[in-house]
Formats: sequence, structure tokens, C-alpha cells
Amino acid sequence: MKKAIIYSVSACVIVLMSCGRKEAKFEPLFNGVNLDGWETYIGIPDSSVSVPGLVRDESGKYAEPLGVNNDPLGVFSVQTVDGGAVIRAGGQIYGSLATVAEYGNYHLRLEVKWGEKKWAPREDKPRNAGVLYHGTGEFGKGLNVWKISHECQVMEGMFGDSYRMGNTYCDITASQADGRYIFDKTAPAVAFGHDLPAGPICAKNPANEKPLGEWNLIEVLCCEDVSVHVINGKVNMINTRSHLIIDGKPVPLAKGVIQLQSEGAEIFYRNVEIRPITEIPAQYLR
Repeated sequence: MKKAIIYSVSACVIVLMSCGRKEAKFEPLFNGVNLDGWETYIGIPDSSVSVPGLVRDESGKYAEPLGVNNDPLGVFSVQTVDGGAVIRAGGQIYGSLATVAEYGNYHLRLEVKWGEKKWAPREDKPRNAGVLYHGTGEFGKGLNVWKISHECQVMEGMFGDSYRMGNTYCDITASQADGRYIFDKTAPAVAFGHDLPAGPICAKNPANEKPLGEWNLIEVLCCEDVSVHVINGKVNMINTRSHLIIDGKPVPLAKGVIQLQSEGAEIFYRNVEIRPITEIPAQYLR
């Protein structure tokens, strides 16, 4: 009887410990109705776009961005696609849809699908957008539009590439091929940044995006100074030692706002959700 009681108590302890380790539930960042919890920043329009009242210079080019929460053309909007609510980024002007809140130590996931429209100056180039994370500082510090951040690239043929948006830095294990760096778990770590020899970009490995017209699942897991890009269930990028350089010294960059890009092509975002994590599960780091 004593053995049975001890076994039962032990079993209960194991169950309780397992419950304590239970993963947190995903919570929506997009409520499916409006853009509450987000803010917009719309950059300088291409001269081919008509924006009533916005100043142009003598050559016909626009002289200033539309700025924060000023989106008269509805670059970002809520629509219904494939029977459900989505965020549409129209692409006609480069812009950021950014969470008002900052996040750190999380698992973000969302689905993306290209629309049909493409705009100058990228109408003859691959469709382009991105999921930016650890955004900090002012809008416009990254390519005159976005907050400085890290990017999980969303571009035709490049889903999961790692890009430094502005003056951010990280290390990635990477090998060189055809004049570029490619993520390689078996290779030495390389430092990436705009002012470093390797530059700001590391290509994903492997490629795992779906054909044009299909939904792609993008996941970004961030914990402390490490982030992992997962495309349709496959890890294809691991960034480590995420940091800024302030007064000549590295300062960890481990939290910030999340930004969805409008960048010359129509794209839809849906099922945008997040949950807190205390570590990146081992299966993503093998």
C-alpha cells in the first residue's frame, strides 16, 4: 500500500511539473476587425503615385514622407481574402505597420500571400516585403522608412533571408558561395552589419517557400540575443549575438516592436499571433 501511495504521489508531482512547463497559448496581434494595437508610418511616395496635398519639388518628386498614422491612400487596410480577415499592405508606397507595444522572448507566427499588384520603383523586380522585429528608435532610420531592426525577408525566392535594417548587428554561422554568404549550421560564425566586411545580408538555407498564390507560414522565435527564422515548418536562419553599437560598445538588442512591410508589392498578412517563451526549443537549434 505504501508503495502504491508513493507511486501515486510521484505521478501527481510529475503531472504538476509537466503542467508548469506547458507552453503558453498564442494570442492574436491582429484582431480581424481593425488595426487597433498597431500604428503606421508611410514614407515618401514614388512620383508616379498621386497623393493630393503632398508637396513635390521642382522635378516633380515628393519632398517629404506622409509620416505616422497618416495613410490617406489606405496602404494598410483590413480586407477579406479567402474567406477570412487579412491585413493588406498595398505596396504603392513604402511603409511600416508597427505594433505599438514592444516584445521580447516570443514565438511569432503569421501567414503571408502575395497579391497581384506591383508598383514603381519595383514593378519589374521580384515581389518584396518583410517581417521586421526588435524595432527600436524612430521611424525612418532604416532605409528612410522603417525603425532599425532585424528582418526576416519576405521576397520572392528569398523567404527567410536575414537582413540588418539600419545599424543593427548579429552573428550567423555562414559559408560563402557565388559571392554571397549563406546560412550554414556547420560553418564558423560571421558578423553581419552594414559597415562590416560581410555586409548586412545572409541568405537563407534551405529555401522552402510556396509558389505564387499560396499562403506561406512564417515563424520567428526570439529569446535574449538569438532569433530563428522558420519558413513553412523548416528552420532556415539562426541569428545570434543581436546587438547595437552605442558609444563604440555592443549593447544587446533583444526586444522591440514588430513591423510588417509595404514595399512595392501587394501582400496579405493573416493569423498574426504571438506567445511568450523562456527559451528556444532545442528542435529549432539542431
